[in-house]
Formats: sequence, structure tokens, C-alpha cells
Amino acid sequence: MNLESLRKKIDSLDEELVKLLNERVKVALEVGKIKKEQGGEIYVPAREREVFKRIEKLNGGPLPHDAARAIYREIMSASLALESNLKIAYLGPPATFTHQAAHLKFGASVGYHPAATIADVFAAVENGAADYGVVPIENSIEGAVTHTFDQFTGTNLKICAEIYLPVSLALLASVPKEKISRVCSKQEALGQCRRWLAENLSGIEYEAVNSTAFAAGIAAKSDAAAIASPLAAELYGLSVIAEHIQDASGNTTRFLVIGHNAADPTGSDKTSIYFGLKDQVGALHDALEALKAGGINMTKIESRPSRSKAWEYYFFVDFEGHAETPEVKIALKIFARHCAVMHVLGSYPRADV
Repeated sequence: MNLESLRKKIDSLDEELVKLLNERVKVALEVGKIKKEQGGEIYVPAREREVFKRIEKLNGGPLPHDAARAIYREIMSASLALESNLKIAYLGPPATFTHQAAHLKFGASVGYHPAATIADVFAAVENGAADYGVVPIENSIEGAVTHTFDQFTGTNLKICAEIYLPVSLALLASVPKEKISRVCSKQEALGQCRRWLAENLSGIEYEAVNSTAFAAGIAAKSDAAAIASPLAAELYGLSVIAEHIQDASGNTTRFLVIGHNAADPTGSDKTSIYFGLKDQVGALHDALEALKAGGINMTKIESRPSRSKAWEYYFFVDFEGHAETPEVKIALKIFARHCAVMHVLGSYPRADV
């Protein structure tokens, strides 16, 4: 076939694709109506996972799986936006890594609500200004985002999904490197680039701010530099002084999606809880033994001061499984006997790392 014939074939396929896409959206809108009538959630993580897995199975190439997933992400995003004008709160301003993680999960068609702090993300979901929120929880280099852990002790919101975002950090500025007066970024980003900064900008003042994008905004109006994403350089009109300045390869940040309800079981789930222990010898060991006895794999444990009593701590634990399955229900019942307080923060599909 010649070039003209191939282009005509593409045009014909496009006509069919557009027709089918609109038929799919019409069916999705009918599904949305039924969910609203039944009081169900518009965004259903378990169904989302099911669709992605099915598309991967159906895809015989040459379209890569990642490309097929990205296409269907946007198809579902458009459907969600038409169903309910979905709005997502995130740690802003635009171009933060949290913003990028939110886009990765929900696509470009839904509405986005930038929040100044992690606490403001929680508040936006709690008061109905947003349907869901996206917050950072931990980084593979720098560890826990403690502000997020602390918010969970004072909310009824649930974790309904998780997102892993590879993070590439760059030094951005509106002035040459030799004229940089200080470096601004989120505290965690500064920590992730500690060695590079010591070797390349020794003696320069570091300033922790609310977000990487906020730092980019400062750099755009001063002789400060920002540690942020290359996307922030485009949005704020900055030059990229150096790329990939994080101290370790494979730098990844895990984010959580928070909403009013946990997700349904998928067969490949994770559960998060927080608890405070009874004041007795071996309480932590005895509590965690309940998970081991139930054959449940713990994937993370983190402690935070309770802020109500000196040297008293809350513990946060992630483990494999869904809180509604029989084996996890039994383990949590035994677990709770050793705790002064225990809350299930949510069960949700395990994300691909």
C-alpha cells in the first residue's frame, strides 16, 4: 500500500475509534447514574484495577502496555469528569510532584484543587471542596513524610488508593549558577539531594518551603535556585542548571489517595492501620504477633509521637490483605486486644511499583 492509502486507512480507523469511544462513554454515564442512585462512589479503585489488568491481557501489541494504560487512563478520566465533575485536592501549587502523581492516577479531564499544606488537602476532602485528595506518604531515599502521618490521627477519611511516582529532581534558576544566593525546596527534596548540594553548592544557604513548585515560584522572582521537577522549569520560565541531582537512583515517592470510603477487595490489596499500645511489657510484640499468626505480611511500620503525652507513641502499619477478608478480620480482632486505640485507615489495591 502507498502512503495515501495508508493514511486513508488510518482515517477510517479513527472514525471507528471515535464512534466506539463515545459509545463507551455513554455506557459509563449510565453506570454513573446507577452508582449515584445507589449512593456508591464515582471513583472505584477496584474496578479501575480490573479494567487496567484486562486491557493489559487483551493488548497483543505492538502498542506497549504502558501506552495502552495511559490511553485508558485518559478515557476513564473523561468519563469520571462527565459523570460527576470530580475534583481532586493535592499539595500545590501546580507542578509539584503531588500534582504529577494526581495526574498519573486521575488523568487530565477531572478538576484539580491545589492546597497550600497537607493539612489543607485533608480539610478540602473533609469539607466537600474536593472529592478526593492526594498526599505524599514516604520517599525511597528520605523516608516518611511525617506531616501526612500526623493528619491521619485526627480524621475519619480513608485511604482508597496508592500511587508510586519515580522522582527526578533538577536545580532550576533564573540566574547563572555562580549567582545563586540560596537553594529553596520542600524539606524532603533538599534531603534527597544532600550530597549533590554539598559537592556542587557548598556554603549556600538552604531554605525549606511548602512545596517544590512554591520554590520554583521563588526562583522565578529572585536569585534563589529551586530543587523541583523539569516540568516546573517550563511552567515558571526557569533554566535547568542541573538534572538528576538526587543522591540515589531509583528515587521514588509513594502517595496516598484519601476519600470518605475504603476500596473494595481486589485480591491484591494492602491495609493501613494506626494504633496506640496498652502500657504493658511486650505489647508491641504481642500485637504484631497477631499478624504473623494469621500469615499476614507486614510491609511497613512507622512511629510518631502522640502529642497528648510525653514519650507516648502511635504506630502506623501497612500489611498485605484487605480488612474485609476473614483472615484479616480475625487477625485485627486479636491485634486490637493489645491496643489502647486502633483504627483501620483503609484497604486499597496494591499499586505496581
